[in-house]
Amino acid sequence: MKIQFPNIAIVGTGAMGRGIAQIAAQAGSQVFLLDANPGAADAAKAALQEQWNKLVAKGRIDAAQAGDLTARLHPVKVVADLAGCDLVVEAIVERLDVKKTLFAELEAVVRPDAVLATNTSSLSVTAIGAGLQRPERLAGFHFFNPVPLMKVVEVIAGLKTDAAVCTALATYAREMGHTPVQAQDTPGFIVNHAGRGFGTEALRIVGEGVADFATIDRILRDQVGFKLGPFELMDLTALDVSHPVMESIYRQYYDEPRFRPSVITAQRLAGGVVGKKVGEGFYRYVDGVAQIPAEAPPPVVAEIPPVWVSPRAARRAELYQLLKDLGATIETGQSPSPQAITLVAPLGFDITTVAVVERLDPARTIGIDMLIDDAATKRRVLATNPATRVDIRDAAHALFARDGKAVSVIRDSGGFVTQRVVATIVNIASDICQQGICSPKDLETAVTLGLGYPLGPLAMGDRWGPTNILEVLFNMQTVYGDTRYRPSPWLRRRGAIGLSLTHVEEA
Repeated sequence: MKIQFPNIAIVGTGAMGRGIAQIAAQAGSQVFLLDANPGAADAAKAALQEQWNKLVAKGRIDAAQAGDLTARLHPVKVVADLAGCDLVVEAIVERLDVKKTLFAELEAVVRPDAVLATNTSSLSVTAIGAGLQRPERLAGFHFFNPVPLMKVVEVIAGLKTDAAVCTALATYAREMGHTPVQAQDTPGFIVNHAGRGFGTEALRIVGEGVADFATIDRILRDQVGFKLGPFELMDLTALDVSHPVMESIYRQYYDEPRFRPSVITAQRLAGGVVGKKVGEGFYRYVDGVAQIPAEAPPPVVAEIPPVWVSPRAARRAELYQLLKDLGATIETGQSPSPQAITLVAPLGFDITTVAVVERLDPARTIGIDMLIDDAATKRRVLATNPATRVDIRDAAHALFARDGKAVSVIRDSGGFVTQRVVATIVNIASDICQQGICSPKDLETAVTLGLGYPLGPLAMGDRWGPTNILEVLFNMQTVYGDTRYRPSPWLRRRGAIGLSLTHVEEA
C-alpha cells in the first residue's frame, strides 16, 4: 500500500522525536534522523532498535519485523542530507528564533513540494513560517508524549497554510495509527488550551485555603472520575514543563483571566520542587511512590441532630431520599428548629452567601455539593462557612459517612471544588468552539485522547446540565467578582435555551 509520505525526516531526536520516528517507521516510511548534538541520531536509532527487540522477546513481533523496522531508520549528519524527503517534522527546542532558523535552512534544501511540519506545543505556526518563501507548505503536527501511546495528533493550519497540506498530514497520522484533529493556529491549539481549567482552578482553590492538595485530588478523582487529580498530574508532568506553558498561554492571550497562572507553581518552580522526577513536588516521593497523607476517619458523634434542607437546594428530592437512606431525622417546616443541621446545596454560591440571602443561622449551616448525582460518585463533599459550629460540622460529616462512602469537608468556596473545576473546563471548551478554533467533535476527541478525561468537556456540560454549569459560573462571578468566571457566549446561549453542547447544528 502506498503511504502518504514514503520518506520523512525527524529533526530533533529527544523523546518526542524518537516517538514520532517509531510510529513513522512502523507505518512504512523511511525515516531520516538529524540532531544538532553529535551522536544523538545514532543513539536514537539504537534506542528504538532495543525497543523493538524487547517486543520480539515478548512475542509481539518477530525478528524479521524488528530488522525491517530498524533498517528504515537512517541517521544523518547535516540538513543537506534531507534533500530527498517528502516531509520534515521538527521536534527541537521551543524557541521561536531557533525554529525559524531551522526552517529557513530546510526550505533551501528540500524539494518545492515537500511538506514542512513543526511539533511545537505552544508557539505560533504562523510566526514560525513568517520568514519562509513558501509558508503555505508549513503546518503544525503536534504529537503528545509518549507518542506511541498517546493516539491523538493536532494538525494546525497557520494563517497561510495550504488546506491540502493539512489534509495530507491528517491522512498520514491515520496511517501511523493516530487520530488527527484539526485546529486553527491559536495559543495552546486544542489540548493545551482546553486543559487550562483543570490545574489553574485547582491552584486557585488551594490559594484560597479551601482544601489541601490531597483533598482536592481525591475529590476530583472520586466525584468526576479523573484518573489523576490536578496535583498528581502536575507532579507527573513536572512544573518546569507545565508552569511555563501556563504562563505562555496566559501571555499569548494578552492576560486572559481564564488562564491566569498561580504564584504557587511559580514559587515551587523557583525552589526546584517540580515533581516526581526530583522526588518532591506537591507530594514527596519515596522510590517513585507518592507519600499521600491518610484521610482521618469520620468523627464519632453520640447523637445526630435533625436535618432541615433549604427549599433552594440543588437536587432537593434526591437529597431528601439520601437523608432517608442514611436514617436522618428530617425536618419539613418552613424554617429549621434551633437544634437542626441546616443543609444547603448551592450551585456556584458559597455557603456564607446562601446563609445570608436565605436568612439562615450560619452557625448551624453547612453545604453539600449536589451538582453530580450522589449515586454516580464515590465521595461526598461538605463545606462549612466561617461561623459553622464544630459540632454541626462533625455531626453532618458522621451522618453522610454512615453508609461507608468517603466524605471530604472543605472550607467555604463558591462552587465547592467539583463545580468550579468542571464549570471552568466546560467554559473554556465552549469558548474554543465560540472562537472556531476547532469543531466540537474534534475538541471532544482531542481532550479525551490527549488529556485522558473521563468525558470530553462538552459532554461534561451535557451530562450535568448546561443550565446548571451556566448557573455555577454566574454565581461564582458574583461571589468572586472575577471576570475569569464570565460565561462564554457559546455556553451562555446554549445553556439559556437548553441546547446540547455536543450535538451542534448551526442554522
